[in-house]
Order: sequence, then C-alpha cells, then structure tokens
Amino acid sequence: MKISIVVLTLMLLGCTTGSQKESSSEPWVEVFSDSCTGDWTDQWFLDGELATIENSREGMTFSAGPVNRDDAHHAVLWTKSSFEGDVKIEYDYTRTDEQEINVNILFIQATGIGEGEFGKDITEWADYRRVPTMSKYWLNMNTIHVSYAAFPMVNEDPGNDYLRVRRYPANSKETFGETEVPPAYERTGLFLPGKTYHLTWTKTKDELTLRVAGDDRDKTYEWDLSGTKPVTEGRIGLRHMFTRSARYKNFKVFTKQ
Repeated sequence: MKISIVVLTLMLLGCTTGSQKESSSEPWVEVFSDSCTGDWTDQWFLDGELATIENSREGMTFSAGPVNRDDAHHAVLWTKSSFEGDVKIEYDYTRTDEQEINVNILFIQATGIGEGEFGKDITEWADYRRVPTMSKYWLNMNTIHVSYAAFPMVNEDPGNDYLRVRRYPANSKETFGETEVPPAYERTGLFLPGKTYHLTWTKTKDELTLRVAGDDRDKTYEWDLSGTKPVTEGRIGLRHMFTRSARYKNFKVFTKQ
C-alpha cells in the first residue's frame, strides 16, 4: 500500500511538473480582446468621416466610403491601446464587399515618425488624417503595412488578389516602392466574399507570419524582417480603401511578457 501511495504521489508530481513546463513554454499573454459585438468606440477610434461601423451579434462591420478614387472615402480604424515588443494578432475576417479593386490593410504597431507635427502618439495629429490620404501614412508613420484581400486599383479579374508587406516610412513619394518587403504572394484564392477566415498574424523582431484558416483552407505565409529596422511599439490599425468593407469578430492581441 505504501509503495502504491508513493507511486501515485510521484505520478501526480510528474503531471504537475509537466503542466508547469508546458505553461512556462507558452510565451504569449493576451493583452487586448474585443468580441466586436459591443460598442466599437470603447476600444477603437476612426480616421475618416465617411466610413460606417455597425456592431451586431455577428461582429463589427466596417465599411469605407462608397466613392472610388476620392481620398475622403478611405478609412482607418485604430486600437486605442498601444502594444510593445513581439505581437500576435488574431481575428475572424469576413469580406462583405464584392469589389475587384482596392485594398484592405493591416497596420502593425504604428507610431508617428517623431518629427515636426508628426509625434509618436498618432492621436496628437488625428485631425491631419480626417481625410485619410494614403501618403499621410506612409510618409509620416513608423509601422508595418500588410495589404491583403487586395486588388490593383484597375482590375477586372476577381482572382487577381495579392498579399504584400511594406515597412514605413518612405523617404519621399518617389521611394514608396522601396518600402516593400518581399515576397509578394499573388492569386491566393483566399478572402472570398461572404467566407469567414481566421487570421493569425505573428510579428517578431526578424519575421512576420500569417496563418489563414477557413473555407476548407489552411495556409501560412512568411516574410523576413531581419533586413528592416525593427518595429517595437504602437497601435494596430485596420485600413479600408474607398469602396471596401468587411466584418471582424473576436479580435485579440497577445504580447510576450
């Protein structure tokens, strides 16, 4: 009987130790969570005055303005919270438009460049972005930009989508193309209208990955960030170019503690 008790005790200790090891090896801690079913203004703020945002049990439907090629119809939804270090971002994404043009963008850890009127805290110059012209972001922000569910501005092919990463800022309008971080992925077959995908973005000092799961697909994309200056802090933004719309749900951010 004594032997059995000793063995059982050792087994229990072993389980506890294993659990502790598993827990300690998990580096991500949830620091932001929004089901996207409540009032969006609790945790987000908006650039652009012509967007519409509606919360329901299905999530947060975010629609840019309807007029193509009018910069006032762009929109960016920002987290009020700022995040430091490595980040993991997860959410359910459902495209609610059927456009074959223009771009959805995720901004990862955005701050101002810290020069002139463009202070690191982007809320300090939010009025400048009331008309959210794209160049105001890539000239004056320090951030990672990811285009997804994205199409050329002139396009008639519904399969001609792409994924592309950029590292802001650009030095000038002429050097915008130099912000690209290869590779670009084309014709992914993902982000179809009305289909829900779970997106998991993981950004570390040297790498960005995206896992897309949904509609019987599960794919991972990778970008090497080691050749760029690390992005270490800032807000997360969701940008819709004019005419684009999507629904978001269960938006979460994790950092390493």
